[in-house]
Formats: sequence, structure tokens, C-alpha cells
Amino acid sequence: MDQVKDFLYQLLQGVDFCHGRRILHRDLKPQNLLIDEKRTLKLADFGLARAFGIPLRTYTHEVVTLWYRAPEILLGSRHYSTAVDMWSVGCIFAEMITKRALFP
Repeated sequence: MDQVKDFLYQLLQGVDFCHGRRILHRDLKPQNLLIDEKRTLKLADFGLARAFGIPLRTYTHEVVTLWYRAPEILLGSRHYSTAVDMWSVGCIFAEMITKRALFP
């Protein structure tokens, strides 16, 4: 459980770093988390990442692997925020705890 807590903390730090610099990752999933031999977690694959700001931008709904996709994106919204990354973090956290995908 300590390992899960440590990885979640590092994941949240990485997401906070991105959001603090106005970057939406938009494709957070276990396959895009790199962990080295020292158990340092890093975010990877910023191919779908986008800058955000005011005014609210319109984005595509074709982002994030389906299992980690936030409800607003599933419902077709093209206006979304950092909450889409946080939904993915929650799904990843649940998967770390249960050792299976939350919404396969």
C-alpha cells in the first residue's frame, strides 16, 4: 500500500506540474507512466497534450484511452478542463488498488 501511495503522490505532483504550466495531458493511463529502478514516476507521451487558458478553448473529444476517459468527454463535450486529467488519475489510482481496470 505504501508503494501505491508513493506512486499516486508522484503522479499528482506530475499532473500539478503540467496544470500549473497550463498543459492538459489528455492521455493519462498506466502505459504512459514511466517508473525507473528507483521507483521514480514520470509522465510520458505528451502527443495529445494541449495548452489551455482563458477564454475556454474547444477541444476534440477523441482523446484519452476509453477506460480512462472522463464522463464529459464520453458525452461529447468539446469544452473541458483539468478535470479530465484528474478523472484519469482517479481511474489509475483505482487500478493500482484493485489490480484491474475500473471501467474496462
